[in-house]
Amino acid sequence: MNRQGFTLIELMVVVVIIAILAAIGIPKFANSKSKAYVTQMKSDLRNLLTAEESFFSDSARYTANLSSLKFAMTTGVTVPAITVYSGSWTATLSHTQLPSTTCGIGVNTTNPLMGGLGEGEPACK
Repeated sequence: MNRQGFTLIELMVVVVIIAILAAIGIPKFANSKSKAYVTQMKSDLRNLLTAEESFFSDSARYTANLSSLKFAMTTGVTVPAITVYSGSWTATLSHTQLPSTTCGIGVNTTNPLMGGLGEGEPACK
């Protein structure tokens, strides 16, 4: 007898293989999205650092006014909370997709989230 098609066992083996591949791939994809959001926040902090230093070179002071800095955030990143001290400043921000993660940067002072980092180095927690 000449049969055409697949047996039930063959189909079940293929379904199991696809399920295993999906179980491996889906968590890796979800992790890469959160890494991309963290990278986006760190990039915005570096851009804020550049804007603050440019403003400082023009006016010999730091500012918390974003419009004076001509700084624009990336979509999804919250408005940074900038605290200006005498000759130093810190900033923290988060992402709408990662509300439990906060990133910060400090210039001429310690990082507001992690004290042991170098000056101007963004860090997330």
